[in-house]
Amino acid sequence: MRRMRSFRAALAAAVVAAAGLTALGGGTAHAATPLPGRVFAPYFEAWTGESPAALAAASGAKHLTMAFLQTEAKGSCTPYWNGDTGLPVSPAAFGDDIKTLQARGGDAIPSFGGYTADTTGTEIADSCTDVSRIAAAYEKVVTTYDVARLDMDIEVDSLNNAAGIDRRNKALKQVQDWAAANGRTLQISYTLPTTTHGLADSGLAVLRNAVGNGTRVDVANIMTFDYYDNAAHDMAADTKTAAQGLHDQLAQLYPGKSAAQLWGMIGVTEMPGVDDFGPAETFTPAHATQVYDWAVAKGLNTLSFWALQRDNGGCPGGAAADNCSGIQQNTWDFTHTFAPFTGSSGTPADDFSVTAAPVAGSVAAGRTATTTVKTAVTAGAAQPVKLTVGGAPAGVTASLSPASVTAGGTSTLTLATTPETASGTYTLTVTGTGTTGSHGTTYALTVTGGSGHQCTAAAWSAGTVYTGGQQVSHQGHTWKAKWWTTGEEPGTTGEWGVWQDLGAC
Repeated sequence: MRRMRSFRAALAAAVVAAAGLTALGGGTAHAATPLPGRVFAPYFEAWTGESPAALAAASGAKHLTMAFLQTEAKGSCTPYWNGDTGLPVSPAAFGDDIKTLQARGGDAIPSFGGYTADTTGTEIADSCTDVSRIAAAYEKVVTTYDVARLDMDIEVDSLNNAAGIDRRNKALKQVQDWAAANGRTLQISYTLPTTTHGLADSGLAVLRNAVGNGTRVDVANIMTFDYYDNAAHDMAADTKTAAQGLHDQLAQLYPGKSAAQLWGMIGVTEMPGVDDFGPAETFTPAHATQVYDWAVAKGLNTLSFWALQRDNGGCPGGAAADNCSGIQQNTWDFTHTFAPFTGSSGTPADDFSVTAAPVAGSVAAGRTATTTVKTAVTAGAAQPVKLTVGGAPAGVTASLSPASVTAGGTSTLTLATTPETASGTYTLTVTGTGTTGSHGTTYALTVTGGSGHQCTAAAWSAGTVYTGGQQVSHQGHTWKAKWWTTGEEPGTTGEWGVWQDLGAC
């Protein structure tokens, strides 16, 4: 979506006065909570200097899609809000606002990319050629703001950058694996331009690449505006045909999903009033009501629009602008129509659980322990579940048979120890990853009579973020991080890498 620089000081002052700022920075620590089955999350233009929490309170929108995160310059691997080095990914930049949204029962969805980033090479996967660093940047956003969804706004030049598309999806797969290993709920949405009958080939290629990389796309969100086809448009009717076309395309990409599941992974983003093309593409409050009723009936996942700051009639008869809709309307007309969309979908999403029986065991060094890993359908229909195990110390080999089951099935976890395994108790994590998310369980293994030495530092975990000075144990050695890192295995980074070998435990 376009990023035009227009500051709305007068309206911002009125909003702040109306909503008050006493709540900002307040609230208690908030654990990431999954988004509702249906969510209305309009885009918030993060460069205007306004408070997202204050605008959310004034408008009635509980969830906001925060636009945008991008690098300062092409070639960088560090994202900033709007590419502004004064707005890094840190609690100091929007942290209090996001906590306030969460305390009110809403949340923020940080969005990477956008029109400006996608045309200047500063979209992070276009800018950075290191997949692990891209993944680390995504993880930092998740942990800094404790959010449950990241959005990828990919358009114009970024749609034609095949290397960037592949890096992005590979990095997202790493992040999804990290989230699963750490028990985090994390959704990924792709926001893409559309025709009136579905994605163009370039947008569809983004999703094809995700499938090829094993990257789960939770929401395919289409921008149902800016068609630029010189045709007359009924914007509500065009939204429906565009989404139907997307549904049919998704059916080819995900043949195992039902029609309801496919509609449940679709989002639409409108532009209130006159869009960038001009008056021939005008989305009215009456259109909004039609789209709302249709979206509820179809079971869509997400409703959004670009952008919250446009939802007012401050420039009737004007052209597209970031600070007003260009039509006659009341302030927040579109928000008030779409806001009730947020809530349960009414149809339970497919879900499952993972447990171990027994949950603990003791074995003499050199022998083998086993436990049964059970999966169960907790909602909806059964789905395929891939099982992985982490946390095994040096001298312990962990294997799962089978490594993939259908929810409701079981697997056997076998833990083979060697005589040199250090005595002690170790916690291993079994993670099940399905099409709708991940769940995990733990197993406590006690080893007795081993001749090895147990490391005192916590075992290294590929999904954990480490900062300079922190120590871990890995492969019988203690390692110290020299700087911030995640996903880089000790012993593989070389003499000048992030991990310093402190010697055998």
